[in-house]
Amino acid sequence: MRKKKNLWSGVSILIVAVLVITAFIRGNAQAWLLAAAFVIWAVWATCYFLVPYIKEEFHRREAKRIRRKCEKQDAAFDRFIIPEVSDPVEQVLLRHANYRISAYLQSVYPNATWEWREEFPERIIAKGGTGRVKLFGVDGYNFADVTFDQNGGINCALVNIVPLKQPNAPHPSVSDTEDTAEAPAAMPKQPDPVDPQVWYEVQGRKVLEALITDLHSRGYNSLTIRENGDIAIQQADSEKVRTAFESVPEKPYWARLCKVFEREGMAANITDGGILLSW
Repeated sequence: MRKKKNLWSGVSILIVAVLVITAFIRGNAQAWLLAAAFVIWAVWATCYFLVPYIKEEFHRREAKRIRRKCEKQDAAFDRFIIPEVSDPVEQVLLRHANYRISAYLQSVYPNATWEWREEFPERIIAKGGTGRVKLFGVDGYNFADVTFDQNGGINCALVNIVPLKQPNAPHPSVSDTEDTAEAPAAMPKQPDPVDPQVWYEVQGRKVLEALITDLHSRGYNSLTIRENGDIAIQQADSEKVRTAFESVPEKPYWARLCKVFEREGMAANITDGGILLSW
């Protein structure tokens, strides 16, 4: 609107100048003065209206070009993709709860580790209730009752259970007969040597990823792979052994197997008891 007023003002000045020259000037000078008036007005109009319009149009086209370029780049990426969950929802929920229990216990006992003593703990977590866990590295206690309410709250009550045959035992450092009974016999070992990389891709990856995820959620940070395929887990002053693999590569291949583990982001060391993995 302002530019339109300025344009009409400029045209009005030009008309007044033409009328003045026509009224008071005669002869050849009149034509030159009229030409000069038109040239001056044309230069003014060009500088005031045409040049800003050209610049504005240039910037508008440049902005459109940049916008189209950004839209093409955005279209090249699949945004808002929700990754598929490979594990069941119950397992994911259980792991989240395991992390919460570990944080709850380790806030008071930094070296505490634990294991479920319930067959289906995910049902207790989902519906609410109380489940029992066995503790390791907690002085004065060997079990805990973990309670989940419907609002997602968690409460933990420490328990010390002493066998009746040892009523005066001051510390729950008795052997865990339940764990000993649960440990199955070792699977027969495969006599033929196995390439470490092939063994890891065929057997090791699936078992170790699930096992390490579960152990890490419960406060553990290492395990030992034995020569017969068993997994040993250190629990305070005791050790729990469970069968995990049908076979492992022979000892001459353990150095190469450790390198395979290290490439997968784990720390591996050869010990007298087997290969110690830590994360």
